[in-house]
Amino acid sequence: MDKIIRERAESNEKLTLSGKACLSSGTAGRAVREEECAIRTCFQRDRDRIIHCESFRRLKHKTQVFLSPNGDHYRTRLTHTLEVSQIARTIARALRLNEDLTEAIALGHDLGHTPFGHAGERALDHLSSFAFRHYEQSVRVVNKIEKNGAGLNLTAEVINGIGCHTKGEKAFTLEGQVIRLADRIAYINHDIDDAARAGIMCEEDIPSGLRKTLGSRKSERINRLVFNTVENSTDEIKMSREFENAFSELHCFMNKKVYTSDVCRKEDEKAEHIIERLYRFFIRYPENMPQLYKNIAAAEGADRAVCDYIAGMSDTYALETYSSLFIPQFRAD
Repeated sequence: MDKIIRERAESNEKLTLSGKACLSSGTAGRAVREEECAIRTCFQRDRDRIIHCESFRRLKHKTQVFLSPNGDHYRTRLTHTLEVSQIARTIARALRLNEDLTEAIALGHDLGHTPFGHAGERALDHLSSFAFRHYEQSVRVVNKIEKNGAGLNLTAEVINGIGCHTKGEKAFTLEGQVIRLADRIAYINHDIDDAARAGIMCEEDIPSGLRKTLGSRKSERINRLVFNTVENSTDEIKMSREFENAFSELHCFMNKKVYTSDVCRKEDEKAEHIIERLYRFFIRYPENMPQLYKNIAAAEGADRAVCDYIAGMSDTYALETYSSLFIPQFRAD
């Protein structure tokens, strides 16, 4: 098959996208040069590689905020990722940015997140000899861990967007900048929803001034935040000062009301204990890790390899591993 389909898609991007959009035909490329796909653009190809990788599938069993919740409707890291993707694609489409690039970054942004949410991240950061950050780990996953150590060989734009989605320098594409804001919009709003479901708070607990500015329910808040972002983004992706200040206040409210609440902290302490026990065991006995991580230990040290191994675990696998290592296995005779 010739490359007419892909080339037509690349031509359509030039005709329809904003002059500020990142065109697939203008990509900075991959670390290892590959022959282009006949049908898909480079960013469509990256999106597909992420969806089909093992780390993406494990997101369905990784905690967002509430550990082992009773109910089917609490978010997991996978549903969070899909909500980020939806919000980001809406913003990108409205601004005539590259939706394929935006989607690929969104789907890959949390591949390196630990089991048990940020409790797991804090535990590994405390235990390891280096600063452990989930966004840096996500880059490591796509570059060095997936495909049994070969990596996914993604484009530079997708890797940069993944690595810049939380803190530090802004992404060098507007599409990458969209993800940073879409991630914040998604998690604050679905965490409010989940916290209300858990009985920790209700919508009316949110200060009236914030509800007046941002909206009094989830769909209204997301709509207003997305509209405000679209209206105020030109050379960078941003909200108005009024909305940014209100959004920051909402985050502070959630930090006090939910993230550091007794309900969350009690479960976080259990999760941190599990991560610590697993870490110390595999540091002492690295030969018990799968071959990929033994190879990493030989090349980069046990500390790096153990963090890679534990960060890749789902909540369920971490619990099963902890149980098999530290809880007596009784059987009826």
